[in-house]
Amino acid sequence: MGDYIGALDLGTTSNRFIVFDRRGRIVGESQKEHHQIFPQAGWVEHDPMEIWHNTREVIRRALAKTGLRGTDITAIGITNQRETTVMWDKRTGRPYMNAIVWQCMRTDEMCRRLTADGGQDRFREKTGLPVSTYFAGPKARWILDHVDAAGQGVAAGDALFGTIETWIIWWLTGGPDGGAHVTDVTNASRTLLMDVHTLSWDDEICDIIGVPPSILPRIVPSIDVDTWGTTRKDGPLGAEVPVCGALGDQQAALVGQACFDVGEAKNTYGTGCFLLLNTGETAVASRHGMLTTVAYQVRGRKPIYCLEGSIAIAGALVQWLRDNLKFIQHAAEIEPMAAKVPDNGGAYIVPAFSGLFAPYWRSDARGVMVGLTRFINRNHIARAVLEAVAYQTLDVAEAMQKDSGVALSSLRVDGGMVVNELLMQFQADILGVPVIRPKITETTALGAASAAALASGFVSGFVELKANWAMDKTWQPRMDADQRAKGIAGWKKAVERTLNWID
Repeated sequence: MGDYIGALDLGTTSNRFIVFDRRGRIVGESQKEHHQIFPQAGWVEHDPMEIWHNTREVIRRALAKTGLRGTDITAIGITNQRETTVMWDKRTGRPYMNAIVWQCMRTDEMCRRLTADGGQDRFREKTGLPVSTYFAGPKARWILDHVDAAGQGVAAGDALFGTIETWIIWWLTGGPDGGAHVTDVTNASRTLLMDVHTLSWDDEICDIIGVPPSILPRIVPSIDVDTWGTTRKDGPLGAEVPVCGALGDQQAALVGQACFDVGEAKNTYGTGCFLLLNTGETAVASRHGMLTTVAYQVRGRKPIYCLEGSIAIAGALVQWLRDNLKFIQHAAEIEPMAAKVPDNGGAYIVPAFSGLFAPYWRSDARGVMVGLTRFINRNHIARAVLEAVAYQTLDVAEAMQKDSGVALSSLRVDGGMVVNELLMQFQADILGVPVIRPKITETTALGAASAAALASGFVSGFVELKANWAMDKTWQPRMDADQRAKGIAGWKKAVERTLNWID
């Protein structure tokens, strides 16, 4: 057994390979961005072959940087952008078209037809999910409806479907030469095709949406002692290394934050924002717009569930300010600008660029900037952008509390935006609970490494993982109740202004 664990983090904007030691510390890493493809308004794609090429490159570069060989790696864990959908020919490994990314809105019309028949919650009892453009099942149906070669591939028995971890595991373990076609329970639970109670594909739903079971991967535990295969000697690691851990990125962050007990929660501030609350072995049905999803499963044990609130636009709002409006040159400029004013001056931004996600689930909403007066300057706008992220998190936290009956006692945070101390303080103020940042903020990759470490016996169990988790900083709430209530009331009014924009 080697002394290190490798984690592949297949994100929305980049791929990274990170090497961790036994204490969960980062030894070395490499990262590479991939192109974001926008064929038309509201549509988002990635090139799956670019993702596979970049994956190989970051693995080789990380090993070269650390001076390690593939044989030094005990096992590989994978975490991925969820819901992003690939369909490919198993004989050649060529995708039938670009991957349809989780943010993509192209299945809106199909989802409207599905909800017209049985409402937005017609599949919720089985899947834990509302009908939404977000999930992978309708994306797969869209490919079959619009790409002739994919339909022909299904008829010939050559077509395979998967999310990004499925795609990369297939390639890592051999691709057309016997690659494993699997998806872990956390990713499968985001397709709208899996029954979260039985952890199996639901034939009735597959039939209604129109996804043939023949193309679906085998559902496996996220932490799996039965390895799905090994990397090939002629692959990027140059060695046969077991691939035995996989988690969708937000569940990976929950594991990386060591939120193993009921009531523990984490929020990841990335392109979007994702708040997950551990509900244990109970799949809590949401009545307030949350998703009921699988947090993780160890082979041979019952799955652990969570409630999740998904916010589409968080860090992406700062990118929009930078790239579309040319308001700033670098994302880091936003914090000092926002710090120049004591509050938002009455201005609010609700970034419903592709509709509102949790807890509203309104695809008819679009972004607004409200409360503008001659008093407002660019610093207020910068502050309103950061506050929008915190207010959206509050909406989700309130809904979770109503669903679960569990009061949030603190919030563990991770993701790119947690370096923004003004945002973290405002988040604590608006939630009214402490906000805790860990020493290792790369918790998504750490979660993937933890899954592989558990599966391979590299660590003894969850107690050891919890012991490795370390706190960096805590923000205590310090805003007075009246100011908090006034801010929240303004936000709720701003959200109302986004609704019914699209007919």
